[in-house]
Amino acid sequence: MDLRAELLKSIWYAFTALDVEKSGKVSKSQLKVLSHNLYTVLCIPHDPVALEEHFRDDDDGPVSSQGYMPYLNKYILDKVEEGAFVKENFDELCWTLTAKKNYKPDRNGNSLVSHQDAFKLWCLFNFLSEDKYPLVMVPDEVEYLLKKICTAMNVELNSCELDDYLSQEPQGQGGLTVWQFLDMVNSGRFLRGIEQEAISMAVEEVYQELIEDGYLWKKGQLRRNWSERWFMLKPSVLSYYMSEERKEKKGSIALDKHCCVEVLPDRDGKRCMFCVKTSSRTYEMSASDTRQRQEWTLAIQTAIRLQAEGKKSLHKDLKQKRREQREQREQRKAAREEETQRLKQLQEEKERKLQELELLKEAQRQAEILLQEEEQRRRQQHEEMQRTLEIQLREAEQARASMQAEMVLKEAEAERQRKRILELEDMQGRLQEALQQEVKARQDEEAVRCAQARLLAEEEEKLKKLMKLKEEQEEYIIKTQREKQVLKQEMENKNKCLEEAQKQLEEVRVNRQRVDQDVMAAQRKLRQASTNVKHWNVQMNRLMHPIGPGDKRTNVSGGVFAGYQPLLSRRDSSLKLKQRVEDKGSDPTRENSKENVSNGGNSSVLPSPDADTMATEPTN
Repeated sequence: MDLRAELLKSIWYAFTALDVEKSGKVSKSQLKVLSHNLYTVLCIPHDPVALEEHFRDDDDGPVSSQGYMPYLNKYILDKVEEGAFVKENFDELCWTLTAKKNYKPDRNGNSLVSHQDAFKLWCLFNFLSEDKYPLVMVPDEVEYLLKKICTAMNVELNSCELDDYLSQEPQGQGGLTVWQFLDMVNSGRFLRGIEQEAISMAVEEVYQELIEDGYLWKKGQLRRNWSERWFMLKPSVLSYYMSEERKEKKGSIALDKHCCVEVLPDRDGKRCMFCVKTSSRTYEMSASDTRQRQEWTLAIQTAIRLQAEGKKSLHKDLKQKRREQREQREQRKAAREEETQRLKQLQEEKERKLQELELLKEAQRQAEILLQEEEQRRRQQHEEMQRTLEIQLREAEQARASMQAEMVLKEAEAERQRKRILELEDMQGRLQEALQQEVKARQDEEAVRCAQARLLAEEEEKLKKLMKLKEEQEEYIIKTQREKQVLKQEMENKNKCLEEAQKQLEEVRVNRQRVDQDVMAAQRKLRQASTNVKHWNVQMNRLMHPIGPGDKRTNVSGGVFAGYQPLLSRRDSSLKLKQRVEDKGSDPTRENSKENVSNGGNSSVLPSPDADTMATEPTN
């Protein structure tokens, strides 16, 4: 039984516990909680949207076990790694879900097993139960488990009383369910007078024996000190941890056909020592007592032998052997029933032949009786018919001769019947030999059929893998086509954007040429305006020279300064023009354009003072 089958047994209990209405279906909300807990205890990365995507078409309705199995296999069981999680935590989760609904101990506290012991018995039941659902344990395995518990307590199990109980208890599917088994143990019918602590210790011992783990002292390789470690044995490896929680793994010992186990004498203050020799190193260990050392050495030797034979576990191998023996017993029982039926038919035929023989003997006796009566009549008639004696005597002799002949024939027939009976007995012996040969041939045929079924299963598994690869290839092709369409759409969008950018670039180029022309025109105007400013600066510098006192003369009409009024007004206008040019030096073209507009669009400078103007100036 592999890891997946063990996990499925516990998950089956959790699923059936959530099925309150016993309809074979569980709501999606409960399956979400169950899946989340399984992710946690199995140390698998959570995938909260996988369940919604898997049951997207089912809305919020309940989901059957057949509908939940694909999701369970794909997203949980396929990702489980052996050794990456604690199996006991997983079992405790499933036990908690199913025990609340199904396990009902005595409310008065008179139960023989505690809740923790009931959990261990539940684990042992799952280990020994049949690999078919609903899970049951056959009576032989029930007796095997109870005998081991009683042996651990040095108590002998009453097999007759167990057989009576199993015959009275209604069994479904050919065995007991786990709840019937726990009720049977709690009833105290087979464990009378035993304290709860002793039962708990026995259950713990059997649990540890079947799980194949426990504490041992181990000697270090470098520091050579002794440390207590929790060991867990499997056919291929003997792992040891810091404690029984198995959170911190300290190391492992690989087991193969070249390994061996030896018992060592007591030394260094340690007793019950033994060692495990591998091709690279020798590991020294110490057990608590001689019995534990013997159990560990035997278990390790068995694991090495199973590893060499390619088997999984000692107890699983023993369970398989017990199952094969039960199947062989059932086959022999069926063969015996068939043989009994055939013998019964032969016996009936023999009885029928004997009845026929008895009928023949009865007819012979009747004939003898008739003969005697006839003789008596003849004697009576002999006295009466003395004269006809000779004639009647001859007739009587003839009749007697015929009767004797008939008797000879009857005896010959009886002899033939006896020979026929001997032949039938010989035939019965040959039929028994032929029956044994037929049973052997059927066993050979069954082995061939098993091999053929295994080959068909392998072929079906390969076909499933091939179909899965084909589906993945089709999904990849569809995904590639979709990506190709998206890239094509993106290329079309980028081409449109490129064409729009080219159009905008052309517009920018045209605007740039227009702006360059405007800049050149503004530069020409700036140069012209700077020339005008220089010219007016020269004129103003010339006009700014002071006039000497000898130049003053009176003016008849306007006084002394009447002749200077045009010059002063012209100088004020020049100063204002200079001030505006300095204030607006960053945009001379605009000022120049305004002056041109005010002058009627003529961009030429004002004329310089002519001779007539100079003539109006006063002289000495």
